[in-house]
Amino acid sequence: MHDAAFAADPHQVYDRLRAHGPAGPVELAPGVDATLVVGYETALRVLQNPTLFARDSRRWKALNEGRIGLDNPVLPMMAYRPNCLFTDGSVHLRLRKAVTDSLTRLNLSRIRRDVEPIADYLIDQFSERGRADLLNDYAKLLPLLLFNKLFGCPADIGDTLTSAMSAIFDGKDAVRANEELTACLMALIALKRRQPGDDVTSWLIQHPAGLTDEELKDQLVMLMGAGVEPERNLIGNALLLLLSPDDDHGAGMLVEEAIDHVLWHQTPIANYATHYPVQDVDLGGVVAEAGTPVVIGFAAANSDPVLTEARRAHGKGAHLAWGAGPHACPAKDPAQVIAITAVERLLNALPDLTLTVPEKDLQWRPGPFHRALVAMPVAFSPTPATRMATQIQNRSVHVPAEQPQPTAPAASHLRQEPARKKGFWSSFLDIFRV
Repeated sequence: MHDAAFAADPHQVYDRLRAHGPAGPVELAPGVDATLVVGYETALRVLQNPTLFARDSRRWKALNEGRIGLDNPVLPMMAYRPNCLFTDGSVHLRLRKAVTDSLTRLNLSRIRRDVEPIADYLIDQFSERGRADLLNDYAKLLPLLLFNKLFGCPADIGDTLTSAMSAIFDGKDAVRANEELTACLMALIALKRRQPGDDVTSWLIQHPAGLTDEELKDQLVMLMGAGVEPERNLIGNALLLLLSPDDDHGAGMLVEEAIDHVLWHQTPIANYATHYPVQDVDLGGVVAEAGTPVVIGFAAANSDPVLTEARRAHGKGAHLAWGAGPHACPAKDPAQVIAITAVERLLNALPDLTLTVPEKDLQWRPGPFHRALVAMPVAFSPTPATRMATQIQNRSVHVPAEQPQPTAPAASHLRQEPARKKGFWSSFLDIFRV
């Protein structure tokens, strides 16, 4: 599941496994064996049974025995962190409640208002060129900048957060990027303990669960990881569907319909939710041994032929793109609002967008977990970059005139060289500091 052939056509692997049962053996990365669940009902069985299928990867037998190298490329996505994704029982309930209660405070109208100026800012970076890469110039950056806003990041912390998360997702100098990410988040937490604001970081700090700084840092990392990669793929895959002239499904489709189609058929996180059986378990003829990874094939389950009746009975909500059970995504409504707003804003600003290469020639990023394009080159009629001026005039968002700067010791790791070029977040804040 880690080569170019799988990236180009993952369903040939899903179909081959499904021919022998609802689950089967796969290799996630060199030397990393797992069981992939491809059947819909079996996926639900695993997702909804935390007593038998644990999420704590400290149970991973091969890792504990030293058979998985610490430099293995899947380790950042599978190694234990004390956050909602990798905990069970009362610890999971405590951490998840802090996260869900904080996310509940995010008004969907506010999210839309936050997305719009960020979308306009990014579009203005390339609108006069008449060409762009909608993945790397737009879909990848928009969620990163949005999380800076939702976390209440000042300029320099936001720039570091954006660059570090980008490096981690792209696999570039991951060790250094993780160190920078940790330093900037600890600086942000120290700042928000002193000067709380109307943001997710402050709400997590103020939650009755009483999270420690380390716990706060790991929940913020989880929110970034669980939000940025899926969101950029949801935006990118929906844009591909709507811009593909040869795709009958995309012709005349509304943005909301395109988002739903992607969740079913180009599931942004195609395989994940790794579980570790607490005892040997028979999954339809394949025995998953205790302490071995059982990965849920969301994309495979969504394409399971048994879903015909379920789709009719339950409508669009029957897909597993958001997971199920106690670890189901708690932010599916905000995620859909973000994607819909981002796609609509782009199509309204540049209505004659066209792909500059045939869809069949687009490349998909290798990797076992995501369904993500490498790039999406497009062309359009050059447009003057005037949308930001309109936003400022309308005051659709408000950024305080003086952004508090971190002074905690951890912030020393974030000092920039005087001549260093400003990042996207600080440049964005400069525009709205009016």
